[in-house]
Amino acid sequence: MTLKQTDMKINRFFTFIIISASFFQVSCTGPSQTVTYEPDSVRVLDNPLNGWVMYLARNWDENFWEEQGYDSMPADSGKLTVKVSDYASVAYLRTSWSSMEPEEGKYFWNDPDSRLSRLLKSARDRGMKLAFRVVVDGRDQGANTPDFVFEDGAGYYLQNPRRPDQKTPFPQDPVFRKHYEKFIEAFAAEFNDPDITAFIDGYGLGKWGEGHNVAYEPGNAISDSTSYYKKNTMEWITSLYSRTFTKVPLVINYHRHIGAPVSEGRQVDPDSESLLQIAIDNGYCLRADSFGMNNQDWGYNDWERSYVKKWAYKLPVIMEGGWIVGQHSWWQDPAGYKTPKDVRAGEFKTSEEEKVNMMDFRAGKETASWFRDAFDYVQKFVAEGGYRLYPAEISAPLKLVNGRKATIAHKWANMGWGYCPNNLQQWNYKYKAAFALIDNSGNVAAVYVDENADPSAWIKGAEPAYTFRFVPENIPAGEYTLAAGIVDTSEQPAVPGIEVALPEDRLVAGGWAKVQTVSVSD
Repeated sequence: MTLKQTDMKINRFFTFIIISASFFQVSCTGPSQTVTYEPDSVRVLDNPLNGWVMYLARNWDENFWEEQGYDSMPADSGKLTVKVSDYASVAYLRTSWSSMEPEEGKYFWNDPDSRLSRLLKSARDRGMKLAFRVVVDGRDQGANTPDFVFEDGAGYYLQNPRRPDQKTPFPQDPVFRKHYEKFIEAFAAEFNDPDITAFIDGYGLGKWGEGHNVAYEPGNAISDSTSYYKKNTMEWITSLYSRTFTKVPLVINYHRHIGAPVSEGRQVDPDSESLLQIAIDNGYCLRADSFGMNNQDWGYNDWERSYVKKWAYKLPVIMEGGWIVGQHSWWQDPAGYKTPKDVRAGEFKTSEEEKVNMMDFRAGKETASWFRDAFDYVQKFVAEGGYRLYPAEISAPLKLVNGRKATIAHKWANMGWGYCPNNLQQWNYKYKAAFALIDNSGNVAAVYVDENADPSAWIKGAEPAYTFRFVPENIPAGEYTLAAGIVDTSEQPAVPGIEVALPEDRLVAGGWAKVQTVSVSD
């Protein structure tokens, strides 16, 4: 035998030893079992930045739940009766700065008897989180900015001199900014809490706070300074919200005239994309207030459709239907709507195309229209919209040994067309796949987090697979339920933060998905 042949034989021997040792290390805890799951498509999941949003309004109080029929809403052409709050997980309030701070330093949240405090409490009592847009523009709505701001010398535009209460402050004015910054800092100190607040619509300038028709100069003029004012204001206001709302998602309208002194026209403002990029760089995600409106001059334009597609699975999208069927001439839409249900179907179709995470129940007749005329679309969005995550397959050992490495192989799936925006600046990848050992009393004995399993990567049609290795330590010997979940790692100990789309009989101990019974020994 030559020296080369001897070396080859020795190498084959050591290769066999290495492979055998590797196999022994993986399988030393004994046999494994593979569990597969069938997802649930009916149950309404209460997950962050996901699902239906219900609208409140500044002139309502807690009595509106009864007055609007929201606690007893006819659905499916009157075949059943439901609660709107059983479908909507968020109550969205668009209101004026002046109603939130009627006098300098006097904030509504410090007065539990104030109308807004009572209204928001009624939503919280129904298990809903809150969302806000603060409006300052006085055109069409009246005194949206507190009087003390103008009394201190803030400049403003008055569109109708016969309505002196309809002042619109110039957003670049230093006096306006001084008072607004103080207000937003106080606002964030109260509501920068993800357990209370779902999102903040953090721009609020322009007509109705929608981000277009923003007035910078007398007469709402456009001048050589307009482009500078737009950029400077966007940088200022989005930096302000980003600095103060560090734990709650921020959103801004994507609109071809964002920040511009105009609202209509097919022509796209040349600054729109760069202005939106400023907001996105400051941690914002996207919403639009004109879904279902197909008029190219003032509706949801081809530009909006093209722009939002660039951000698919990178930023979540929130929609608002543009047509109000109780007030607008929706039958004139180029889509040729014939009935209110056609309007709802149009909104749903665009929502599916743009992969939105959240759809809206507008106030009054709009909400009733969804439940009476288009309840099938309400249910369809629950089943198919946003994100619905679940473990597709888990392979785990039936026996665990303290101090010895164990391996779990797991796959996850998403039934929804949207995505779980774990990559948001405010969330910073805090949601992770994890496994728990739960004792016979229902107590969680240990949680093991797979740092590599990121839910923002779980897109419909894909089933990402992971191999997770961990070492149980100091677990009392006995039998346990091994369970899987998506935990919020910002909580200590980590607890399920995302509801998985499984039937309730597959869930244990506060939202964990049961895998199998395992034994632990020393």
